[in-house]
Amino acid sequence: MITLDVLRLLEQRGKTKYWLYKQLGMSYQNFNRMVNNETKSIRYENIEALCQLLECTPNQLFRFTEE
Repeated sequence: MITLDVLRLLEQRGKTKYWLYKQLGMSYQNFNRMVNNETKSIRYENIEALCQLLECTPNQLFRFTEE
């Protein structure tokens, strides 16, 4: 299973979910579903924005687990 690992990255960088939400400019409902891994897809533009804001690569943004 592939999951978004945003909360760990935010903690490492000393940022909050609220900060990220404001930076992305998404609706809170869509943002919350995305960071809580409750969505089935993520747009490339959102992946790019997350990588730029969190100064990471897509490899760091996602976690692969065997479930």
